[in-house]
Amino acid sequence: MNSSDAQRIAESLESFIAQAHKDNGGSSKPATPSHRVPFHWPPHPISKDYHVLASDWTGKGEIEIHGETFDVEIARTAQGIFGRIERVWNEAKATTVEEVLAALKRGAEPYFRRQSEIGQTLGLPGGYVGLIKDLSPTDQIKLLYCPNRDIAHEAQLLMETHASCGLFAPAMIAVLLDDRHPNRRSAQWCVLDMFEDLPSFCPNEDIQAQAVIAIRNLVWNAADDYARTIYKAGVVLGGHVCTPQAAEAILECVRAPSKFGRRSAIHASFHLAEWMKEYKTQILVTLDEAATEDSEPLLREFAASMARDVRTGAYEHMTEPGFPEER
Repeated sequence: MNSSDAQRIAESLESFIAQAHKDNGGSSKPATPSHRVPFHWPPHPISKDYHVLASDWTGKGEIEIHGETFDVEIARTAQGIFGRIERVWNEAKATTVEEVLAALKRGAEPYFRRQSEIGQTLGLPGGYVGLIKDLSPTDQIKLLYCPNRDIAHEAQLLMETHASCGLFAPAMIAVLLDDRHPNRRSAQWCVLDMFEDLPSFCPNEDIQAQAVIAIRNLVWNAADDYARTIYKAGVVLGGHVCTPQAAEAILECVRAPSKFGRRSAIHASFHLAEWMKEYKTQILVTLDEAATEDSEPLLREFAASMARDVRTGAYEHMTEPGFPEER
């Protein structure tokens, strides 16, 4: 790992977050993330369903999409007229050339929308026409903030393939500490998902400790649980990291000022009891206290249920309660 390169990535991410905060009018309110919709491209080539031959593609045309002109190949057959834009691997079928061109334009829109979403996230003047794998490590981690969560997911997968290089750890911790970017919750979820294998991204104990502190602070201060990010944070600490530092963070967060954080920590304590049995007594003392003293009735019931499950060694546990504003 080149520590200076890792630091440069973190510094660039900090500027990126600051700019997004400014562009959002200085508001620190997080956006509610949408669900991930997997992107599949290219679409199925309709010409194969009609056995259109290579020799049938004799016609030529042009189409303009988002200000760019694309060549179109045309095939006139007994089954209808087919068109394709080879550059974007898109085909269409209709009864007239005009209808084919219109269908091609509609059919290609998801492809161009994805380019535009990547470009907008990275602050480019137009859409990004390359592959995400060809982006710099700095731009890949920025894409975790893309409103399109499938793009963020693709960037995450690419980061995972380079986990051992150690370039991402400081920037990933900065994502967890971020309290300004509107799309931070889905980005934080991606980082937490990667931190399920914390040693791969954080190769030494010092940076691992920093990561645990960042996750603890995320839970402690949570004003929402958009994208189930805060829930995920507890799972990572209690079910994956499983170190004394992580255990202490969970037990501390059962008393967090955030009700979302307390819910996450109460749930995490169940998994902590599974993996770190030496903490069972402390876990039960903490849960029993929450079962009588938590300010939220739902969390008092939840803590009592978790305490029963830990005492009996249950393999299943009560589903986390939802707060009224989450319904």
